Amino acid sequence: MLLNDPYDILGVDTEADVSEIKVAYRKLAREKHPDRDPGNPWAEDEFKELTQAYTILSDPKTRRQYDRGEIDGNGQSRRASGQRQKSNSKKPKHPAGKSKGPTIKINGTDVEYDLTVSFIDAAKGCTKHVSMTNGKRLKVTIPAGTEDGKLLRLKSQGMPGIGGGSDGDALVEIAVAADPIFRRDETDIHVELAISLPEAVLGAKVKAPTIDGPVSVTVPACSNTGSILRLKGKGLPTGPKGGGPRGDQYVTLKVILPRNPDRAFVDFITDWSEQNNYTVRPDPDGT
Repeated sequence: MLLNDPYDILGVDTEADVSEIKVAYRKLAREKHPDRDPGNPWAEDEFKELTQAYTILSDPKTRRQYDRGEIDGNGQSRRASGQRQKSNSKKPKHPAGKSKGPTIKINGTDVEYDLTVSFIDAAKGCTKHVSMTNGKRLKVTIPAGTEDGKLLRLKSQGMPGIGGGSDGDALVEIAVAADPIFRRDETDIHVELAISLPEAVLGAKVKAPTIDGPVSVTVPACSNTGSILRLKGKGLPTGPKGGGPRGDQYVTLKVILPRNPDRAFVDFITDWSEQNNYTVRPDPDGT
């Protein structure tokens, strides 16, 4: 077993593909997170070692360099075997007396996080936090109108670079939870609104939910289930930061009959229907 061998540290085979390496790293990162073992003085060093191993193997270029023996598990160049040193050559030494070999500059890899937010938070915009594998808590600003699956990039918040390489980014994928009331269609919002039979027949003013709170809407007389009311500008904002014009909200009416109609109601409908028969469905025979 090689010292600081990234494959051994991650517990993967030398033939493992990128997805297997990523799965192994995520599992170990959760297990070896310093916050999970505060009494272990080596926890932070072990986690850094794990991060460095992933940084090398997750990048195809540095992985090839490691496999060919050009760099070691710390990302430093290895001297070619059998290389002779001139006896009269003098090497500069560091204050500690140890010579320093050349290092390979490796940019840190990006890390991915999943963040679930409510429909309202995604619609109106909000600020959330995610816990990174290194113990930091990242502030994530979610713009108004953010869609499900949106990927937010946080610069230089990923894996640290090696040998002076730049830090990677944190990629936060937003998952918008389903809402029992609101449904999104691009920048428009759709809701169903239950109304009573008298409200449908006679018309009424009722409250309808919006992402900004309830608003008063007018139900026209003789409205049916499926009738749609449009609330202009009550949808979702547009633009990369949610500062553009808003879409609309569409309210679909749903007429609800009494759960337990009394005898007077049934008698009235019976008498009325006998004198006012009307067709609402096409004849199945086409006649």
